[in-house]
Amino acid sequence: VYFTDGGRYAVGTPPFEAAVTRAVPSTANLAHAVLDEFFRGPTPAERALGLERIDSGFTGYSNLYVEEGIAHLYLVGPCASNGATYTIAQPILANLLPFPEIDYVKIYDEAGTTENPEGPDSSIPGCLEP
Repeated sequence: VYFTDGGRYAVGTPPFEAAVTRAVPSTANLAHAVLDEFFRGPTPAERALGLERIDSGFTGYSNLYVEEGIAHLYLVGPCASNGATYTIAQPILANLLPFPEIDYVKIYDEAGTTENPEGPDSSIPGCLEP
């Protein structure tokens, strides 16, 4: 699971995402399990290391499915990027793109919109634009 390294982000030293290891049941859908753990956030020990969950106002997700190499992720909660150029989109991409069956990620806001719903590319909702 990738979280944002607050120290690296604060000084502008990429990569801003840092990986941690979590145990999940062997029967779990791994992409779903990664997102579930991401939305649970860093443990106290991970927070002590400077890791944080950037959520841009989103509180979770309602659906994730992969079709023809494209992950479609529907987020829930009020989108609030507050003009930031680094948003929940970056850690979500870091969490999902390592899966071999996922080439692109389309992130939808709670209204079900994303900037480019068609075609083979990644997309974010307009509310995450700075």
